[in-house]
Amino acid sequence: MINLTPWLNAPAWYIAFSGGLDSTVLLHLLANHARNHASPPLRALHIHHGLQSAADAWPAHCQSICDQLGIELQVIHVQVTSGASLEQAARDARYAALGKVLGPGDILFTAQHRDDQAETLLFRLLRGAGLRGLAAMPGQRRLGLGSLVRPLLATARQQLHDYAHVNELVWIEDPTNVDTAFDRNYLRAEVFPHLHQRWPQASQNFARCAEHLGEALGLLDELAQGDLAEAGEGAAPAWAALPSLDLAALTRLSPARQRNALQHWLRPRTRLPDTRHWAGWADLRDAAADAQPVWRLADGRLLRSHGRIWWLGGDWLQQPMGEYAWADPGTVLALPGNGSVRLDVTAPLGELRIAYRQGGEVLDIPGRGRRDLKRLLNELQVPHFVRPRLPLLYCGERLLAVANLPSLAQADCQLHWQPPTNAQGLS
Repeated sequence: MINLTPWLNAPAWYIAFSGGLDSTVLLHLLANHARNHASPPLRALHIHHGLQSAADAWPAHCQSICDQLGIELQVIHVQVTSGASLEQAARDARYAALGKVLGPGDILFTAQHRDDQAETLLFRLLRGAGLRGLAAMPGQRRLGLGSLVRPLLATARQQLHDYAHVNELVWIEDPTNVDTAFDRNYLRAEVFPHLHQRWPQASQNFARCAEHLGEALGLLDELAQGDLAEAGEGAAPAWAALPSLDLAALTRLSPARQRNALQHWLRPRTRLPDTRHWAGWADLRDAAADAQPVWRLADGRLLRSHGRIWWLGGDWLQQPMGEYAWADPGTVLALPGNGSVRLDVTAPLGELRIAYRQGGEVLDIPGRGRRDLKRLLNELQVPHFVRPRLPLLYCGERLLAVANLPSLAQADCQLHWQPPTNAQGLS
């Protein structure tokens, strides 16, 4: 029923085990394979959302099944945040928790099948999704440090039922699966039975359509990679670690290719905006040259500065504050919410501290005298959003160096700054 050969060299296998029919069949298949073939170690993961009282009994059921099969089970409790879609919030919480378990190269198997793929395609079509959404669920994608794999996407739900009955498997029936107030349940219970009466191959054809759309999406991703190759060049060395793109290179593309390139670039960093919110890109792109526009997305922001657009996420969304005494300049100094700094110095300098800009700072520049720091940063085209968090090195009240800018330092010292993370852990 499934081919596991591509993942035999993974360090570990995991399965998302809800205890329902689909994941029970997949767990049985994986356990049989592990008994009869050399395989990576296998562990089951059960996510407890705490959304209904019936779910409190499910971990014990899952433990019983795993004990019978000789599989280790880990139960993970998650908190589902309230929002417009409880289904989506639960899904986000589930995948976030599963992603944290995976180590580099690990595989997480999930039990979505061909009928799930068909329902996903129709559901997204009804929501007006673009090609990226209509390509539905990929057979494999990145998740955390490992990969999520769906080995049953070519298998019909009825085949799983038949396998479960032949092998006398026992599974949980989630009472919410018959609640047609949920959109997917409504499609499964009310819409697809009528479609199958008229077109018996409807689910199979929907799934095949999703495959074709996935191929088309792959071609668009290749186009985006080519378009981004030029746009990704040209960042100043001091800020090269920050994700950025050359605005002029993007604007030479057609609007459709701009959106395609940005979707490819943003996808690992944030949930993508829907069609209505793409007006934010036009506002950012077309703002006056001296403006500082911001496009706020679900997991971060896009900003414009010095002819480039920059992605800020993670710690970059918070403003660092405070001063920090540096008792031992020979060691790395961690800055709360702002990475860390280290110092290259030829002679002792006295009592040192790290601070941030307050305005009015001046710096002695060899051969140029005392200069206003604001003007110096303008000359070096330091992005405006970097300036408030640039670590400044002081000895007493005297400014000695500005991090990562060798020309803004006394001759005998250089301040090196490792900026904070700019990632959300998405994929």
